Amino acid sequence: MRDFIVEFSKKFTTAIEELPREEIAKALNVLQGAYENDGRVYVFGNGGSWGIAGHWVTDFNKTIFSNHLEKHKHRFVVSRIPASEEELTAWANDVGYDMVFAGPLDNVLEDGDVVIAISSSGNSTNIIKAVEVAKKHKVPVIGLSGFDASNKLNQLADIKIHVPTPKGEYEVVESTHDTVMHLMTKYFKSYFDHLAETDK
Repeated sequence: MRDFIVEFSKKFTTAIEELPREEIAKALNVLQGAYENDGRVYVFGNGGSWGIAGHWVTDFNKTIFSNHLEKHKHRFVVSRIPASEEELTAWANDVGYDMVFAGPLDNVLEDGDVVIAISSSGNSTNIIKAVEVAKKHKVPVIGLSGFDASNKLNQLADIKIHVPTPKGEYEVVESTHDTVMHLMTKYFKSYFDHLAETDK
């Protein structure tokens, strides 16, 4: 059992060490640009990635401003697409599961917005269709993917946060994607704390 724990830890440590730091920096710049220009951020993913997307919404809409809520009247506007289970199942039932992200996204995207697409395989059809919608609207796509770097999301995304692992190692990829989300949350929390504390 100890060997199993050590081996898993090594895989995760390696994934963190190999994160594409330049791409993450680009993502932070794009997200800050959306904030400064009143753009909105839309996040989506399947399964565990759906959970990460929801966590992302919580942290960006509230956590990064939590130390100085009264000072930060201007905040990020981040939404998980679609906004409800009702909308997701309506698209899935009436149009097709491949459109559960693309359909709602096409309804709301505007200039200045940003899309965050999360997919371990990078090849889920519903993710790729949504990314194509974002490209049609000329909205930048931050793509978080895993496994093989030749996956479709990694090829299409403007910013490529790829976690290279053998196919099927969802636990390593998803854990690393969650860490990227926390890294970005911590960055902006520190940034907005600094702004609040220097604005006396």
